[in-house]
Amino acid sequence: MDSFSRRTFGGLLLGAAAAPAGAQTAGWPDKPVKLVVGFTAGSATDVTARMFAQRFGEAWGQPVIVENVAGNSGAIGTDKVAKAAPDGYTLMWSGNASITILPSLQKLPFDPVNDFEHISTALVMPSIVFVNNDLPVKTLAELIAHAKANPGKLSYGSPGVGTPQHVAGALLCRLADIKMEHIPYRGANLTDTMSGTVPVGIQNAGAAMPFVRDGRVRGLAVTALQRSPNSANLPTVAEQGFPGFEATSWFALLAPKGTSKAIVDKVRAASMEVLADQEMVKKFAVMGLDPVGSTGEETRAAIVRDIPKWAKVIEEAGIKAGP
Repeated sequence: MDSFSRRTFGGLLLGAAAAPAGAQTAGWPDKPVKLVVGFTAGSATDVTARMFAQRFGEAWGQPVIVENVAGNSGAIGTDKVAKAAPDGYTLMWSGNASITILPSLQKLPFDPVNDFEHISTALVMPSIVFVNNDLPVKTLAELIAHAKANPGKLSYGSPGVGTPQHVAGALLCRLADIKMEHIPYRGANLTDTMSGTVPVGIQNAGAAMPFVRDGRVRGLAVTALQRSPNSANLPTVAEQGFPGFEATSWFALLAPKGTSKAIVDKVRAASMEVLADQEMVKKFAVMGLDPVGSTGEETRAAIVRDIPKWAKVIEEAGIKAGP
């Protein structure tokens, strides 16, 4: 999402100040608001949703209740929001895999582009490409050369089939013309890379960077288009010979189609206040998250752009939906 990563946070604050608070939202909310998460409690999606929900509740004077509707890689919760009344009392905190990758793995009962009001992409988290310390590579170029010299002998781990990390690996393999077997886990797993069982890993920065900083694994690259302030010493994949390479995880606020612009604007304005709070920014940094605060139009455009991007990768790599 180049438009996201190129933004400066100072510019985002101007957008927040311009968001209308208008008379139309004066009575909203006058009862609790549900913020639906398509994953279980304790997941990164859930944890970040609760951080925003608490602050929204404080700002609006009404409880904002996180409702976990887990199942089918987030699709069940997303569908529930798509079919909810467009009155502002049901909102969605969505990870990008559910709305940009999943459509290419199965037929969904909702349209990620046309069934929602896209409020804002709030946070983005790059992934880290890392290797076992005994693998004789110190750069991405050396990893690619090693893979070509040892065809069929390397594997890489990810948090699961159809995750941003899985498709990031598939995209890298395609662009570099190498083959690495994908080993899916249920969530972050770095111990097998530490032991050398799975010599290469691609995990989100929040999980991987503590291991990289401690020297337990060797970090090679970050999958954002530009270097992340939370992992500034790591070069991007893009700057190591693959211009335009980008494969991140991000979290966006959505509402059912037809929700009024006044409510959408009020929700985005509240999210921008959260992103402007330096204490919250510090908490996000610990988790490997970078503030974004895109407009709804930018979020929609990114979804439109990313669905065919990942569809091509999924088709060419022969990726099938997991169990």
